Amino acid sequence: MQWVLKKQVNAEFSGMTVRELLAKGWLLPRKFIHFLRINKNITFNGKYRNMNEKVHAGEVVVMKFEGQEFRTQTSNYLIDDGYKIDVLYENDDLLVVNKPAGIKSHPNQPLEKGTLMNYVAAYLKDKDAQPYMVHRLDMQTSGAMIIAKNPVVVPILDLLISQGIIKREYLAKVSGHLPKSKGKIDFAIGKDPTDKRKRKIDGPQAKSALTYYEVLEFDDKTSLVALQLRTGRTHQLRVHLQGMGTPIIGDPLYNHDDNEQMLLHGAKQRLVIPFTNEHLVIEAPLPQYFSSN
Repeated sequence: MQWVLKKQVNAEFSGMTVRELLAKGWLLPRKFIHFLRINKNITFNGKYRNMNEKVHAGEVVVMKFEGQEFRTQTSNYLIDDGYKIDVLYENDDLLVVNKPAGIKSHPNQPLEKGTLMNYVAAYLKDKDAQPYMVHRLDMQTSGAMIIAKNPVVVPILDLLISQGIIKREYLAKVSGHLPKSKGKIDFAIGKDPTDKRKRKIDGPQAKSALTYYEVLEFDDKTSLVALQLRTGRTHQLRVHLQGMGTPIIGDPLYNHDDNEQMLLHGAKQRLVIPFTNEHLVIEAPLPQYFSSN
């Protein structure tokens, strides 16, 4: 398989060298740049240009990737058209989908269907594209989820997320009240030795985790909280909120109430578009069941 990307040099990158454009402007990994150079698989207005030569605004760049650059070349999700996905944003390289609660983000078995990635594979089958995982949402969590349409943009998006440039914002309704109207939660999160499904504050193999919160509304028993992830540990928001004594309403693992729905929703993606640096805010409408709880 080959992936051919056609891009244009923005004015902010004019005057950079080819290498600077690829590494600093477009955040391509060194391995990608290496293969573009040795295979001469990059052209500017139809001609190959050495890595130390300058680029200019408006030039059309064509990059060809042959597969050896990627850790995961192919997307092997089985096509399942049993659910019509809600696309919040889409361009040539990625889409943002509004994931409903109750379906998994991705399969765990080779022949599994019925997950969001299977449904996105069906949506993309006529667009000459396949879905590639960037991040995931827990099965009972709804909201905005970024999915790549080619393997080139996966490490770019990973880097933008890890550096906090792409920001993921959530809304949660919790039992009880947080100690301040806004603040941070920075408990380290590890495994739970008593239940392999769960995570635990300061559990075995604990890793640092950071969440910012702001209380938006509260009543006698509950609070509506805006949350921003700065790290992406498994079950991070759920474990952090439980650790504060304010578990998410309906959380089947970390709360013992009987609410049918877990009230955690990926409300916004503050998205940075690869290759253009355009900043967008993509919002996922709040599910109706939030207002009834």
